[in-house]
Amino acid sequence: MPWTLPSRPSRRSLLAGAAGVAGAALLTGCSDDRPAAGESGIPLERRMREAAVRDSTRLLERYDATAAAHPALAARLAPLRAAVAAHSAALAPASAGSPSPSASASGGTGAAAPAPGGEPVPPKPAEALTALADAERSLSEARTIDLAGAPGELARMLASVAACGAVHAYLLTSTPGATS
Repeated sequence: MPWTLPSRPSRRSLLAGAAGVAGAALLTGCSDDRPAAGESGIPLERRMREAAVRDSTRLLERYDATAAAHPALAARLAPLRAAVAAHSAALAPASAGSPSPSASASGGTGAAAPAPGGEPVPPKPAEALTALADAERSLSEARTIDLAGAPGELARMLASVAACGAVHAYLLTSTPGATS
């Protein structure tokens, strides 16, 4: 029986192609504000840690702005914010002092406080939670991408923190107390 070309690609060939595209994207070195290898005399791990702490600090600012704009959400956000603060402290380079991410969110007037980057917190609580979940999800995805170039221990920590961020995104958009 002669061999014929399948009418559609196999799952294996699709996965191999996707892995190839992802690998090529990682090798091209897409640049945002992430550290690049050989960028300065500062070791790669230290630059990666400093960038991760900056990202966590920006996320903490988003949590604070959301809690200030929607005080009724503060109790729901507090444990997630505390975890982000712990991640920031754990990711800090050993010789650097903690950037004081553990300061608690202050109560607000309910006005739309600006989030980092000048974006206002959405006026509706559900939209504010969705915006915060989007920020968590984006940072989780960025940290997952950063794993490829991270040294061993930092890669393991970034993987753990990225997974936690994905869980935070889920918790921020799920309905508390709902059963499935």
